[in-house]
Amino acid sequence: MTRHIRHAAVFCALLLLALLVNAARVQVVQAPAYDGNPANRRPAIARYQQPRGDILVGGEPVTGSRDTGEHLRYERTYRNGPLYAPVTGFSSQAYGTTLLEHAEDGVLSGTDPMLAPLPLWRDVSRARSRGGNVVTTIHRAAQEAAYEGLGRHKGAVAAVEPSTGRILALVSTPSYDPQVLSGNGAAVTRSWEALNGDADQPMLNRAVRQTYPPGSTFKVVTAAAALDAGVVTGLDRRTRSPDPYRLPGTRKWLTNRADGCRNASLRRAFERSCNTVFAQLGVAVGMRGMAAAAAGFGFGDDGLRIPFSVARSTFDTSADPAQLALSSIGQYNTRATPLQMAMVAAAVANRGQVRAPYLVERTTRADGGTVWAAGPRPVRQAMHPSTAALLKELMTGVVEKGTGARAAIRGATVGGKTGTAQHGVGNSGTPYAWFVSWAHGDRDPEARVAVAVVLEGGSARRGRITSSGVAAPIARAVMEAVLDSQARTSAR
Repeated sequence: MTRHIRHAAVFCALLLLALLVNAARVQVVQAPAYDGNPANRRPAIARYQQPRGDILVGGEPVTGSRDTGEHLRYERTYRNGPLYAPVTGFSSQAYGTTLLEHAEDGVLSGTDPMLAPLPLWRDVSRARSRGGNVVTTIHRAAQEAAYEGLGRHKGAVAAVEPSTGRILALVSTPSYDPQVLSGNGAAVTRSWEALNGDADQPMLNRAVRQTYPPGSTFKVVTAAAALDAGVVTGLDRRTRSPDPYRLPGTRKWLTNRADGCRNASLRRAFERSCNTVFAQLGVAVGMRGMAAAAAGFGFGDDGLRIPFSVARSTFDTSADPAQLALSSIGQYNTRATPLQMAMVAAAVANRGQVRAPYLVERTTRADGGTVWAAGPRPVRQAMHPSTAALLKELMTGVVEKGTGARAAIRGATVGGKTGTAQHGVGNSGTPYAWFVSWAHGDRDPEARVAVAVVLEGGSARRGRITSSGVAAPIARAVMEAVLDSQARTSAR
């Protein structure tokens, strides 16, 4: 009898062991497969069972969470959604996440292991930490100034701090309210279809995800290349630049809108934006030199993340001499994002150094404890410091007595460059309007802000981009916002 009881006990122990092994197999080995199964709603229910962490601007949240009382309990909310949409992106129960909501989803949703006080126990228990917060580098007043300045125009503004790479403003118009996509009902579907069907593409982040021909603003790069290569040895020495200029190997002639460009000095050519001078300089520098100069500023970098990805700005290295001439004045296949052109202006203001731009200052736990903080950013020398000093002089001249007069700020030194970019078949499209600039207060040891503004379509009529234009005043408003806040901080 005892022997039968012993056998039954061993058999029951084996059954129990088999159950434990199977449970471990299901919960550990096969857990990823179950979690990824579309029929399994538990991950989605768990994801929205608690409030999402916030994205902060100037120490204040621009996001929130609303308790719906449904299975997917918490729904994302946004404050001033259209203003900050190019920064936050959206978090939708139906359509996922974009931009910062996507790049920092682990922190915001509470799944980042660094949020847990005991990460190993979290892995075993599969518990979810409270969502953490993302502190951005955005300057509230600069963001508002850019958004108000663009108004109903279609375009974008990017602003950075030259010495650090901190992104101070990212604005794209027309914009949209991310909150209309937060839930999962029929209204969200209608909003999604309407936004995607809108010809003006309000969900396109023009500041970092759209590239444009930079037009005459690219002449900053060409001037840097010519000075670094020794093709030009002085700002006021006459260049050998015919007007009009025949594109090499062709019968086509390049002309200027301004007078006095024949054999003009670099200073005169920069202030008057002489196409013939800069096309000829680009050819004189050569493809290797121009390509290296463009790469130094960041053109061709397809790995830039801020932390979400930025569209690649391009300078065509396979161009023939005629195409190189056009590329050197920001045409042909040369294309840039507004953030890239803000980096170009920043390099001039920062002694020729380009700091990698970034948008997140730090991430924190819900209680405020720091999880991650941005350190010093990688730096690249785009040009010689002496060349940067000469370009600062040229850009200052554009604002003081050239086409950028409406960017001038009392009590500050401002440098700028206007630009008109042709596009479309046979240049039939309405030109894009550009303005790039930097500024520092008279008492500042270094530039505080660099800005790029681009206007599309009807906003970019030729007569509105020079001293009486729209782009330069928008840049001025952004720069004033940064300088004013710095002055108030210093006065405390």
